[in-house]
Amino acid sequence: MPDQPANKADSKPNNEMSETFASIAERSQRLVSNFVAQQGAPGAQFGTADPTSIGNTFLELTARMMADPAKMMEAQMALWQGYMELWQATGQKMMGQTAEPVVSPDPGDRRFRDDDWEENILFDYIKQSYLLSARWLQNTVRDVEGLDDKTAKKVDFYTRQFVDAMAPTNFVMTNPQVLRETIDSKGENLVKGLKNLLDDMDRGGGQLRIRQTDEDAFELGRNIALTPGRIMFQNDLMQLIQYEPVTEKVDKRPLLIMPPWINKYYILDLQPKNSFIKWCVEKGLTVFVISWVNPDEKLAKKSFEDYMLEGPLAALDAIERATGTRDANVIGYCLGGTLLASTLAYMAAKGDKGFKSTTFFTAMIDFTDPGELGVFIDEEQLTSLEGRMDADGYLEGGAMANTFNMLRANDLIWSFVVNNYLMGRDPFPFDLLYWNSDSTRMPAEMHSFYLRNMYQKNKLVEPGGIELDGVPIDLGKIKTPTFILSTREDHIAPWKSTYAATQIYKGPIKFCLAGSGHIAGVVNPPKNKKYGHWTNDETPADADEWLAGAVETAGSWWPEWRKWIKKYAGGSVPARIPGDGKLKVLEDAPGSYALARFDEKD
Repeated sequence: MPDQPANKADSKPNNEMSETFASIAERSQRLVSNFVAQQGAPGAQFGTADPTSIGNTFLELTARMMADPAKMMEAQMALWQGYMELWQATGQKMMGQTAEPVVSPDPGDRRFRDDDWEENILFDYIKQSYLLSARWLQNTVRDVEGLDDKTAKKVDFYTRQFVDAMAPTNFVMTNPQVLRETIDSKGENLVKGLKNLLDDMDRGGGQLRIRQTDEDAFELGRNIALTPGRIMFQNDLMQLIQYEPVTEKVDKRPLLIMPPWINKYYILDLQPKNSFIKWCVEKGLTVFVISWVNPDEKLAKKSFEDYMLEGPLAALDAIERATGTRDANVIGYCLGGTLLASTLAYMAAKGDKGFKSTTFFTAMIDFTDPGELGVFIDEEQLTSLEGRMDADGYLEGGAMANTFNMLRANDLIWSFVVNNYLMGRDPFPFDLLYWNSDSTRMPAEMHSFYLRNMYQKNKLVEPGGIELDGVPIDLGKIKTPTFILSTREDHIAPWKSTYAATQIYKGPIKFCLAGSGHIAGVVNPPKNKKYGHWTNDETPADADEWLAGAVETAGSWWPEWRKWIKKYAGGSVPARIPGDGKLKVLEDAPGSYALARFDEKD
């Protein structure tokens, strides 16, 4: 009888484990049933990456490869030679000798940071074997002759997706860190990981939606999007926020910020330490920001034209009523910048000079080289995507988020697969990744127009290529003083593509290139002392020539921009308090539009 208490104590974790597995089994059955049922729903077959398009792409690749068997034999021999060198080096290590690695990870590759990838002979062999095969595969498909440029880019992109997915770090038995955790926890990490996987499928309604951060750690208005402001105006598509001043005097001309409507505005107001909006307010600017709606099927027919009329143009009218002046400076970020360029051309044709200066953040207007996003733009895939949007009235925010995540799959997909599902850990709270998961839907009509006329046909740069509200759009008529900010490692708006705007606009232009990427390069407060920037007073036709003559400055570009926009301040006036003008306060910022998440119907 003395062993009874110990047996009872041992039975408790066993009972808990049994209950966990029973719960997992029940949820798995339910999720599988839901998934099967969804496959018959209208539009369910239309995904972000269309399987038919991918299959046809690789069929063409195979045909080209078979047409040149000698070249394939040469590639096979090169791979065999690489493996011979790896086996020889591994054999030397097993004999206690030193040997230089045959292949090493790129300096920025964080997958192989664990010491065992270097110190353990077996894992070092697995790592080098993977890198050898991965690079051979990528180089081989790149060298195939006879593919058109678009097909070659698709082959390269999807080959990289396959290579990233097959990394040994993504599997239990070939990841030393996961193996240690599995042994130490007696497999509890895998049980917790399976629970995390089912939770993510639950949140995605049967589709996998990987958590990148602790989404319960942040709440808009509590610890994120904190800069005090008021909603002063709203319509179907946007709410207009006016921020409270903190200086006695402010620039006479207000600043309007127009973010993209693929994500929420508060990327520029994450936390006080990295808020561009807060910094602008502290520098004496009267800041207005457009907060776009998260549209549902009721807004399916909202067009790109509607976004112009109900976005920047409606905002400019509202600013005049709020402040008594129609003159304003304006910023357009990413897709918001594409709309801004269209709006400026529309205003030029109408003789409207309301915007006295304009700033573009990582915004494309010439889509000749749209970067890797162009992989998703062809007739086959657009028709497929439009079928899905026609069924729902919009494109789900998660579909766009998945597309952007694929551009940096190791950082934004596979690192979380390892952490959440193999290590069984919860993701770390991170404000930027919380924002990244808070994407918005795209109205069907607007998004189809944007993808076809900008990405597919590149009509925006053609004088009269598109019409908005009956007005032919000609970007060459834009004479507004312009500041263009691009980022050197941008995967979404490649900087050399954004530079093309310097040859189109006719007003004075300042081009600034910041370090890092599409988000981190923009959200780079001076106090962080990170990521330098390059400037050049000249804007030659060739982007590489511009960079060769540019001067690098350490730290944030924000002060450089503030010095530039000060020239268009129009003097100073007493600080403006939201509600003191002809517009009354509707609610406090961040506002109800920003609070609506993409997985919730409005």
